[in-house]
Amino acid sequence: MSNDINSTPHTDMSTEISAETNIFSLAYAQNLDQNDPLAAMREHFSIPKQADGSNEYYFTGNSLGLQPKLARAAVIELLDAWQTRGVKGHFEGEFPWLPYHEFLTEQAAEIVGALPQEVVMMNSLTANLHFMMASFYQPTAKRSKILIEHHAFPSDHYAVESQLKHHGKSVDDNLLLWTPRAHEELLNYQDLWQLIEQHGDEIALILLPGVQYYTGQVLDMAGITEVAHAKGIKVGFDLAHAAGNIELSLHQWQVDFACWCSYKYLNSGAGSVAGCFVHQRHVENTELNRFAGWWGHDKSSRFKMENTFKPIPTAEGWQLSNPPVLSLAAVRGSFDTISLAGGMPALRKKSLLLTDYMMRLIKAELGEKIRIITPQAPAERGCQLSLMLNVDGLDGKAMFNALEENGVTTDWREPNVIRVAPVPLYNNFQDVYHFVRILKECL
Repeated sequence: MSNDINSTPHTDMSTEISAETNIFSLAYAQNLDQNDPLAAMREHFSIPKQADGSNEYYFTGNSLGLQPKLARAAVIELLDAWQTRGVKGHFEGEFPWLPYHEFLTEQAAEIVGALPQEVVMMNSLTANLHFMMASFYQPTAKRSKILIEHHAFPSDHYAVESQLKHHGKSVDDNLLLWTPRAHEELLNYQDLWQLIEQHGDEIALILLPGVQYYTGQVLDMAGITEVAHAKGIKVGFDLAHAAGNIELSLHQWQVDFACWCSYKYLNSGAGSVAGCFVHQRHVENTELNRFAGWWGHDKSSRFKMENTFKPIPTAEGWQLSNPPVLSLAAVRGSFDTISLAGGMPALRKKSLLLTDYMMRLIKAELGEKIRIITPQAPAERGCQLSLMLNVDGLDGKAMFNALEENGVTTDWREPNVIRVAPVPLYNNFQDVYHFVRILKECL
């Protein structure tokens, strides 16, 4: 197949990064890369190879981000410290282990739009959701319901149901679902406002994603929080697909709590330490119910080994155990890489250009054969585009496998979506061009 997909001109693409008018040519993609201020960031990552030694076309940062070279260096640095210092590594060196999580606080706060005292890197995502619900789901005779979305990530659904059961509440009577309308994939806000209006006095907690994992829909977290708070409802967000993907302002939005993993867009390795946000008005309330552990105890008296818990008046007060520093080292390397790129504003700017370019190519080259269910509006999408095959007799999973055989790594989610995430830190415009070229060849 020719390197030029076709020669149809298009003049609506941003001229900020290229004056080329033929967006369907490889030369256009190359020109975009040459004018991309973040192009050099790709060299900070290890990109998996195909059998012939060439780079994969990797579009699965929404599932597992690629390895930053700084993350590898930080882990090796810590292993060397363990080898040479033993237990003294807790107190010695540039990055001693005892306060290691504190080295990540400022950058984590910047990524999610929070004050430093509102964030902490700890535990895993679902564990953090449980710890947050221990504090923020306190059902009463009148307020006992939890509202989630119908197609919530299964782990979130399991966590919420188990919390209801833990409090002796009937799931059938106390779980409210925000469901897409018939024959639609996206969530409609009018339906949510109606649920809140109808059940507001009965709802204790709303727990929703920042970005819906299946469709890639970015939710209006500020608007949801404002409407819910007006009814006296606590609000939390699962930011697994939002942290490191879109710009967030959790403090300003007045969100009560949020949790996220760090191995997707934050590129810290499979199962790495997660993050947690608790708004300032709550962290200062040391009487707030919580599950306690010694790493959440006042630092000045922690090692006096007393049995009266005195929580730290920051998000650190929700910590239980001393954190796994090997994992935190990978997070530190990843955060340093994001800082090198200029932080979330720079990443978001490129992300929107990448997804816009991909959508234009797909629409022009594949027409009705591929349906993009992710919202088209920039404010309603992140890195991920969710694609549905719309060709009689062809199976979406078979297409996913065909892409894999041709060196393209995407992500399949039942029942029928291929998730494609061009990540601005390491994907470039040529990756996007070749993805659409190979997709067309496979069709």
